[in-house]
Amino acid sequence: MKRFSSRPQRPGQSQARRNRHTAPDGRVARLSESELYERLETAREPLLLILDGVQDPHNLGACLRTADASGAMAVVTPKHHACSVTETVSRIACGAAEHVPVVAVTNLARAMQTIRDKGVRIVGTADEADQDLYACDLSGPLALVMGAEGEGMRRLTGENCDELIRIPMMGHVECLNVSTATAVCLFEAVRQRTAGSA
Repeated sequence: MKRFSSRPQRPGQSQARRNRHTAPDGRVARLSESELYERLETAREPLLLILDGVQDPHNLGACLRTADASGAMAVVTPKHHACSVTETVSRIACGAAEHVPVVAVTNLARAMQTIRDKGVRIVGTADEADQDLYACDLSGPLALVMGAEGEGMRRLTGENCDELIRIPMMGHVECLNVSTATAVCLFEAVRQRTAGSA
């Protein structure tokens, strides 16, 4: 599974080049859309996390931390109506913001279509979905889509998913917090991939 990492820098490389994927404060990794698509061309079994309009910095930070722990290549978010990587996000991420690039896209639906064109299957989460998380095949090139706090995925985002799944809820609450749901889904993907390679 490919992971983002900074390449060793040779003496004489410009400061601008050294900061290509890292903000001036040295704490945030980023990729452009085109760079993400280039990496998908060569990645053997990429795992992506797509967040559709997550606005709480604590949730975004927690999602970044889980994405790093699960080996995700990148986190894709819309540029507008979503939280950006702030100081609070970096603090909650506990270092993950330095390693997992956040790809802010202008048009999320179009970006999802391009990701699919690169051979990545897109699985979205929705409370109303019929398929159970644990019955879904999460191996192979995969992008997991999580919706915003309270509202879930937008209609167009859901329509651009190949499959929709739900996390089975055994108690009285109807759904999990988005960062908790992200952890559950990503690590089910990790479990399946680990079992498949054992």
